[in-house]
Amino acid sequence: MKLTTYFIFMTVFSLLLIESSWARIKLVALPEREATVVRLDNPSATLLEEERVLTLQKGLNQVDFSWKGVEIRPDSIRLTVLKQPQAVTVLSVSYPPNEQALVWEFASPSGQQVRVRISYLLNKIDRLITYQAVVRKDESNLDLSSFLVLRNFSGENLPASRFQLDYGEAFESAVLSGETKRMQFFTAKKLPIKKRFTFDAAQLPWDPKQVGNNVGIPVHYELENTTDNGLGKHALWDGKARLYGEDGQGSTLFLGEDKAKFTPVGQPLKLIIGDSRDVVVTQRKMSQQRLNERRNAKRNRVVLHDTEETMRVEIENFKEQAVFVTLKERMPAEWVMKKASHSYQREHNREIHFDIAVPAKDKVVVIYSYYRRNIRP
Repeated sequence: MKLTTYFIFMTVFSLLLIESSWARIKLVALPEREATVVRLDNPSATLLEEERVLTLQKGLNQVDFSWKGVEIRPDSIRLTVLKQPQAVTVLSVSYPPNEQALVWEFASPSGQQVRVRISYLLNKIDRLITYQAVVRKDESNLDLSSFLVLRNFSGENLPASRFQLDYGEAFESAVLSGETKRMQFFTAKKLPIKKRFTFDAAQLPWDPKQVGNNVGIPVHYELENTTDNGLGKHALWDGKARLYGEDGQGSTLFLGEDKAKFTPVGQPLKLIIGDSRDVVVTQRKMSQQRLNERRNAKRNRVVLHDTEETMRVEIENFKEQAVFVTLKERMPAEWVMKKASHSYQREHNREIHFDIAVPAKDKVVVIYSYYRRNIRP
C-alpha cells in the first residue's frame, strides 16, 4: 500500500488577492508502518489498524492514501491523530475520480511530526478456528490447544503484524498476500472433563435387540467454560476439533473429530467422539390407561380424553468403569408428571432429561409415569 504526503505552499499575498488554489509540488516518501494490528474479533470482517508518522509543514498539507489491488472497503477508512506537538486539524477528505485512493487535507500551525492511526476493513481474509485435545489415559482431564488458520487473499501483505482475537493472548506473526498460515494462540492444560453417553428416545431404537446391527450410544467429553475448570475468561469460538487419547505407552490414539459449537462463559463445551456399544439402553412403554373422557352434549361422542402412561428405561453398563448417561425423553404437548424413580430436568415443554450414573458391570432402571392431557380422538 502506498502512502505519500504532498506539501502545498502559497504566499500570504496570493491568499488575499485570489481564490485559494493548491498544487502538489513535492512527493515525500513516508517511513514504513511502525505498528500494524489485525483485529479478528468479528468473524465476518477483518479490521486493520496501522500507525505512521507524518511530517507536516506549516499551513495546508495533503496526504494521499491509495490501495490499488487491495481489497479495502473504501467507506470504512478512518484516520485518527494520536500525538502531535501542536494542534492539527483534518479539514476534509476527498476521493479522486476513477482511482482507488483518497486525499486527506490537514492544517498545521507549524512544521511538525504527528503520529496517526489509519484503520480500515479488509475483504477476502478468511479465518478458521481449530482445536486439538489430548485426553489423559484415565479420561479425567485433557489438554486443549486452539489454532487460528488465516488465509490472506486481500492483496495486502501483513508483515510483522500483531493479531488479536476477542480472547486469548495477542501474538506477533506475518501473513503475506496469497499465504495460508496456521498459528497457535491459546492453550490450557489439565482441564477437568466428564465423559457422557446420550440416549435420545426420538432418534435411537427403543429395543436394540430388534435391530439387525449393533446400536451405538453417542459419546462426548464435556468441559465447563468456567474459571474453576481452568477456562472461563472468554467465550470459545466454534471450529473443528480433533481428539487424541493417551495410550499408556507414551503415544496417542486418534479418538475422533467434531465441530465444536460456540461456547459462552459458564456453558459446557461438548466434544463428540463417536458411538459406544459398551452401554445398552432398552426402553418400553409399560402401560397406557385412558381416563377422564369428555363428551359433547349433542351426540355424546368423546371429544377429549387423557391418558396415564408409564415408561421403563433399562441402562446396562458393560464397561469396567462407571458411566454417566443422559436420557432425552420426548413429552407430549400437555403433560403432568405423576411420579419418577429418578430426578429429571425439564429442558423445555416437549423434552425432559434424566442424568444417570451407572456403576461398572451393572444396570439401572428408570421408571416414570405421567398424565397426557387433552388428547383429541
